[in-house]
Amino acid sequence: MNTYKNIFRLDGKTVVLTGGLGLIGSEIAKALVEFGATVFIADANIEKAAEMASSSLRFVHMDITDEKSVAEAIGIILECSGRIDVLINCAYPRTADWGLKFEKVPFNSWKQNLNDHLGGYFITCQKIAEQMKNDGGGAIINIGSIYGIVAPDFSIYEDTEMTMPVAYSAIKSGVIALTKYMSTWYGGSKIRVNAVSPGGILDNQPEPFVEKYAAKTPLGRMGLPKEIVGAVIYLASDASSYVTGQNIVVDGGWTTQ
Repeated sequence: MNTYKNIFRLDGKTVVLTGGLGLIGSEIAKALVEFGATVFIADANIEKAAEMASSSLRFVHMDITDEKSVAEAIGIILECSGRIDVLINCAYPRTADWGLKFEKVPFNSWKQNLNDHLGGYFITCQKIAEQMKNDGGGAIINIGSIYGIVAPDFSIYEDTEMTMPVAYSAIKSGVIALTKYMSTWYGGSKIRVNAVSPGGILDNQPEPFVEKYAAKTPLGRMGLPKEIVGAVIYLASDASSYVTGQNIVVDGGWTTQ
């Protein structure tokens, strides 16, 4: 008797994945399809991905910084699928001046980044959670970050042009708090709300940064995009049916120190 054989399967589930064309999002999208889900990649730049569309992987234009765009995209998805079972927020909107050091960040830039990123997660969560409530439940997964939990170690950025933007830390802290808030607000509606917080993901960073980051990580290296997938599949599936309000940290042990 294979009671748990299909516990991670997502057959028959409709998943909305914002930012599904990004570094991590694209890996999540592929895995969701392999586990049986019908996936709508909701992204502001879907034109370049049209050739990837299939019966299980579809694309809809959604700009999470625009409430009207979010509502229109949700309407299209519901017309096609009838319901939304899982929302995964992986979008990463940011201003053109992203990456400035703390003392050089204009106040307007700070406000726009918080509004676009954290605000975008809020509006997608709000609208889709209300739809899920009407349909009897669902699962929401927000992508956070270790820098929503711990302060950056700026020594690893020495000898590079990189830094950790202050807005990013504030945004991801807010994403984790929003996740916990929603888990209690919607618990009675059978909606589970959780977060996944990756550590540093290898993405052609300068070698000095990669070496210093790896030296501070118990597993001795940076993560790979595919290594975020398992936590997301777990939270999207019935394997986590009694899990809500949690933040799963996938960081090679970085935050244990």
